[in-house]
Amino acid sequence: MILTSRALDGEGGTLRNARIGIANGRITSLAAPRVGQVIDLRGCTVLPGWIDVHVHLASHFDRSGRIATKEEPPLDAAAGIAQAAWDTLMGGFTTVQSVGDPMEKPLRDAIRDHGFPGPRVLTSLAPIEGDASATPEQLRALVRARKADGADLIKIFASSSQRTGAAPTFTEQQLRILCDEARAVGLRSMVHAYRSQVAAAARAGCDEVEHATYASAEEIAVAVRAGAILSPQVGLVVQNYLKNKARYLGVGNYTEEGMMTMERDLPEDFRVCTIAVHIPGAKVVFSTDATAGAHGFNAEEFIGRVQHCGQSPMAALVSANRVAADALGMGDRLGKLAEGYDADIIALDGDPLSDLTAVRRVVFVMRGAVIYKWSGASRRAK
Repeated sequence: MILTSRALDGEGGTLRNARIGIANGRITSLAAPRVGQVIDLRGCTVLPGWIDVHVHLASHFDRSGRIATKEEPPLDAAAGIAQAAWDTLMGGFTTVQSVGDPMEKPLRDAIRDHGFPGPRVLTSLAPIEGDASATPEQLRALVRARKADGADLIKIFASSSQRTGAAPTFTEQQLRILCDEARAVGLRSMVHAYRSQVAAAARAGCDEVEHATYASAEEIAVAVRAGAILSPQVGLVVQNYLKNKARYLGVGNYTEEGMMTMERDLPEDFRVCTIAVHIPGAKVVFSTDATAGAHGFNAEEFIGRVQHCGQSPMAALVSANRVAADALGMGDRLGKLAEGYDADIIALDGDPLSDLTAVRRVVFVMRGAVIYKWSGASRRAK
């Protein structure tokens, strides 16, 4: 049983003096009798474990300190992705959606099936890259292949990288085929999109639209009206690239020009996020696009959402709880402190509603009733 003095329920409410009962990996009560082991988190802020719907756990630095490539020895690669998962969990993120590499599948399975330490992982495996010449049957086959390989969702590139021009790579009709096929095989769709591709992906019936940089206010409004989930990033990913630029340069499309483009156009990310969070009814989810150097610092996005987008602290936090759980189709078991929900529970040193930097001070992490972190003044058991 967990004793609390202040808890956030994950959907905008505050609980006072809740006593959280836990059994068989789930929350049994918010007014549990004081029996058995008692974990005393009074004085902290307790809330559901956070959810980040866009990370890249396979992205890590190699032994030389540079961004790892496919030439890295397999054991080193496995260690790197495991470390990224651990760092993310220690940052308070008990569920992540990692989108972009087949290496994420064995990690997901080890955490889910064998108790390997890390956040719950959903993965797209390899993304579907843009190809304007692909036929409808070829596109459907790509989706079915990801499904057969064990993907939890379909990741689609509708635009090229921002570092290489952010140009369209699929037509709207092709996006509709891909997203319709994903739905037909029971998977959600996530689309990397810039400019007009934001509205195109939403009109095509795709579930989640990433980034949205360079989109107009009307294109963002089109996506909202279509019911798409919007997933901007403003507080971590670009800042991390710039901080670690020397460790990325020279690999793939990590060029000086590309880095300059991201830095120059960071205000564009702020603009589209600001538009999105202020549209009534918009479903703006928490996501970081965390890559090497950023794992474990995912909570910086909360600060970015408030500082650069004008979102309230509570709305930013809810975007990583109820909103994110709904985006994953797991709103009936994750993202809330409520009876019957998974015992994914974290605690902060401080009150993030009055001092948002408290999100950097995670002192307790539980996932599925297993305690992975319990530190500092919070460590009181009776």
